[in-house]
Amino acid sequence: MGRDLACVVLAAGRGSRMRSARPKVLHPLAGRPLLAWVLEALEALAPARIVVVAGPGGEDVAAAAHPYAVATQPVQDGTGGALAAALPSLAGFDGQVLVVMGDVPLVEPACLHALLDAAGEGAAVLAADLPDPAGYGRVIVNTNGDVERIVEEREANAAQRAVRLVNAGAWVLPSQGLGRWLSALTPDNAAGERYLTDLPGHMAQDGVATRPCVVGDPMALRGVNTRADLAALEALVQGRLREKAMAGGVTLADPGTTYLSWDTALAPDVTVGPCVAFGPGVRVDEGAEIRAFSHLEGATVETGAVVGPFARLRPGTRVGAGARVGNFVEIKAATLGAGVKAGHLAYIGDAILGPCVNFSAGAVVANYDGRTKHKTTIGQGAMVGTNAVLVAPVEIGAGAFVAAGSVITKAVPAGALAVARGRQEVKPGRAPPREP
Repeated sequence: MGRDLACVVLAAGRGSRMRSARPKVLHPLAGRPLLAWVLEALEALAPARIVVVAGPGGEDVAAAAHPYAVATQPVQDGTGGALAAALPSLAGFDGQVLVVMGDVPLVEPACLHALLDAAGEGAAVLAADLPDPAGYGRVIVNTNGDVERIVEEREANAAQRAVRLVNAGAWVLPSQGLGRWLSALTPDNAAGERYLTDLPGHMAQDGVATRPCVVGDPMALRGVNTRADLAALEALVQGRLREKAMAGGVTLADPGTTYLSWDTALAPDVTVGPCVAFGPGVRVDEGAEIRAFSHLEGATVETGAVVGPFARLRPGTRVGAGARVGNFVEIKAATLGAGVKAGHLAYIGDAILGPCVNFSAGAVVANYDGRTKHKTTIGQGAMVGTNAVLVAPVEIGAGAFVAAGSVITKAVPAGALAVARGRQEVKPGRAPPREP
């Protein structure tokens, strides 16, 4: 599409119905902000420019929009005012301007291509034919099939409300004349805002027709105004992600209780048990198994490894091929070599475990001293006994054995036995009496 296309994302809405201090476009859908979904769709069009319009105090939106330009709508006076705020960022651009909403995350590049084709050298608006159009602005077309006007539902009469063709919120507009048409918008409506939906009338006066582009999948154009809307889209996206995973050869024991992120990568012959949650940044290789009630985020699980049940893998974790991570084991920023066993009730943080290490029940890597997180290295084939504490930074050599209950603060050489606990004393007959 290239040099003759610029894209503007309207992301300045307060989202008051979300009842949240977080900007609406930053609420997550399958593990990433709504805005990120929209930007990904626009990037597929290879536009010359992308501009995101944020509201006052929109630093968080600007950070999420990086590296794209961000314009500020100083007064949130409607979609017309929002697009006008982007005009300085479009200075010198000559071509078509694609305008999309930042709270409509599932719009597809193919849909936007169709909208651009419908506009040609003129204008177009994305529309949907809904059996129940309640809540949407109605698209009124003339005898030529061009958009005559778009009427918000609160201002529509009975005949207009009967129209099923609704405004889906995306536009293609010629850059030439755009500033003039936007300046002609007035807040003469029930909301007291400047609406983009008034543009067709102004453009028609200059001989520029607005064509409706009707999409086949109205769900792709569903926006987010409330928490219920967000939950409905989450359910839709989760269903799609699960279907894609299973079609790719993944076994989901109970698909309805598996939560996937937008970038979850599950290889063929992976098995996922019930009630498993994948946060962003997870890769699971062929033949691995993630057992019930486990939570993974920012982690890699290599071929044939088994994780869970009730395991937690935090960001920076890598579980090697054939390794075993059992129930109530938490791992963070650590690499477990092939064949490592950490069966239950353990914490491993900021550590490197060589192949075939046995990290026993109750063992802990004490990686944080209150100020700094330190590294621990455990060599191949070493054994860390039950309830041992490794106080980082510390190194355990290959084949070493750390006795149960030991607190290790110094390096243990390869092949050595380390015992660091109080000596047991037994005093016959000295047990205190117990009340019956």
